[in-house]
Amino acid sequence: MTFNRRLFLRSAGAAAIGTAFTSSMVFSLSSCGKSGEKSDNSDSTSVAETNSPAPSIPDFGLQLYSVRDLIGKDPKGVLKQIAGFGYKKIESYQGDQGVFWGMKPKEFKAYMDELGMTIVSTHADTTKNLEKAAAEAAEAGLSYILQPYIGPQKTIDEWKKRADEFNKRGEICNKAGVKFGYHNHDYSFKVLEGKIPQEILLDNTDKSFVRYELDLMWIEAAGADAAAHIKKYTGRYDLCHVKDFVREPKVESTDLGKGDVDYASLLKVASDNGIKQFIVEQEEYPGPVLTSIANDAEFMKKLVFK
Repeated sequence: MTFNRRLFLRSAGAAAIGTAFTSSMVFSLSSCGKSGEKSDNSDSTSVAETNSPAPSIPDFGLQLYSVRDLIGKDPKGVLKQIAGFGYKKIESYQGDQGVFWGMKPKEFKAYMDELGMTIVSTHADTTKNLEKAAAEAAEAGLSYILQPYIGPQKTIDEWKKRADEFNKRGEICNKAGVKFGYHNHDYSFKVLEGKIPQEILLDNTDKSFVRYELDLMWIEAAGADAAAHIKKYTGRYDLCHVKDFVREPKVESTDLGKGDVDYASLLKVASDNGIKQFIVEQEEYPGPVLTSIANDAEFMKKLVFK
């Protein structure tokens, strides 16, 4: 499976785009209310907010692949809506318009500044033009450039070769002033020749040059113990994808809080063991895309570690 095929594997049909965007706009506007209108329960809401505990992760981000069916038509407009939902950070990906969605690196950074957000990282095909990609990432103020998919390898020796390649890519990125990393899927946590491929990568890469982003849905979907793995490799994961999912009738992501993952407990383990960037991602949706993205933001605003 190629990198581009993976990126767009779950894209919805074009006919759904207008419906999702329109419904989400209605959702956004109805949440805000009419200009100058005072809600009847504003006082009680204020008291409730005052008494509510502070969120454990106030500066969460969003992987833009979550809005892949919308962002290409109006990058600035969609980014503005994302900021309005309360996301403070962005992780991009290599879409048809590039990592910066038709903008120059500094232009994209300036727009992020205008919205009060930062672009922390991006997924990209790091097998080619890495020097250029790393230089542009540094120019835009990114901290990480991440390889999102390499596909299942057939042998452990092939996984070791990928680790060697990661070390070399890490050196290239380091020279440009950014960090290289790898984002897992479920296949790297499935036993091969009696070993866990993800651990082969971790054990055979230089932590000075290679960082990792743990997709918490995919490690859980593979049947691995996410908390135990994070503790075993304390300090190796800088980022994580916060993505809820259901197992039946098939494994697929859903709105945060509606799936099988106990994030109040798991994200505390992540935070205690070196993960600093918490990036929301959603690939399937029970309704309009931006409604789910807004719901995810509300979940994160209320999340308090157990």
